[in-house]
Amino acid sequence: MKEDTKKLVGYCGLYCGACGIRQGRVKRGVENLRRVIHAYGFNKIAPDLAKWEPSLTHYAKFEEVMDGLEKLFGGCPGCVDGGGNPGCVIRTCCKEKGSITCADCAEMEKCEKLKQYGQVSERLREIKTKGVDNWADEMQKKVDAGFCYLDERMK
Repeated sequence: MKEDTKKLVGYCGLYCGACGIRQGRVKRGVENLRRVIHAYGFNKIAPDLAKWEPSLTHYAKFEEVMDGLEKLFGGCPGCVDGGGNPGCVIRTCCKEKGSITCADCAEMEKCEKLKQYGQVSERLREIKTKGVDNWADEMQKKVDAGFCYLDERMK
């Protein structure tokens, strides 16, 4: 297994390579929306359009929000390299225990921190059974074939 593939295994059992944010989907979505808005010139005529649609008086704020989305979700290095939620209690716990993932922890099955993450426990059991290297390789093959967690969430 490639070292960079293993680095994409999150402490919680998610595979960062399958994340829509890491794959650039949010950034591309914002970029595409900007292109459409600018192609139609809405960015220039928003003040005039606000006469008919009052919400467009806030267009400048909308541009700021899009800037923020691009900045925040422009490219995540992955959990192990400092990406993801900076306040993640699972990451903190694994780091304190010196674990690669929660699958290394004897308390995994009864962990209160994991209960809030639903399917994560299933993935951790899979990691425990297959081993982190094999699991990461399998996940990368899925990603190479087009898999993304975002697609699951949007069903």
